[in-house]
Amino acid sequence: METEKITTGKFAMNYGIILGVIMIVLNVISYVTGQAMEGAQWPQVVYYIIFPIVIMYAISKYKNYNANVLTLGNAIKLGVVIGIISAIVYILYGLLFNYVIDPEFMSQLMEVTIDKMIVDNPDMPQAQIDQTVKMMEMMFNPLIGSAFWIAMSALFGLIWSLIGGLVMKSNS
Repeated sequence: METEKITTGKFAMNYGIILGVIMIVLNVISYVTGQAMEGAQWPQVVYYIIFPIVIMYAISKYKNYNANVLTLGNAIKLGVVIGIISAIVYILYGLLFNYVIDPEFMSQLMEVTIDKMIVDNPDMPQAQIDQTVKMMEMMFNPLIGSAFWIAMSALFGLIWSLIGGLVMKSNS
């Protein structure tokens, strides 16, 4: 009886959606509790802990479903695509949130962040404040922010899948 190999695309899609939904849940919790406006960092910390776990788990499951055969290339494909898919899922949520659910949130967050920056750094020159505001506006731009998020997710997917692939790859 021959074992049917499962494509990396199907695995990556499933786990990418799971990872994207996890990020959405974390952000919804921080928004509902008011911690998002306070600049709570725990959602990102939790996400950066879960990210490699999901990728390693997906690589492990992929290897199991493929008769314990895993190439480094397949592991890397899995990790990068999982990262990209999760980023796209999160971006879609972000666009829905920022344009439909709470269109004022980003401008309010920017005001709070700038006020906090001024309070924390009272001697900061106005030119540096202006430069920081320009950088924040650029990152809050949906196109630039989305491209950055996809690129970073792909990069971290590459790094973690490379590690996972080197550890779990088949020797045959």
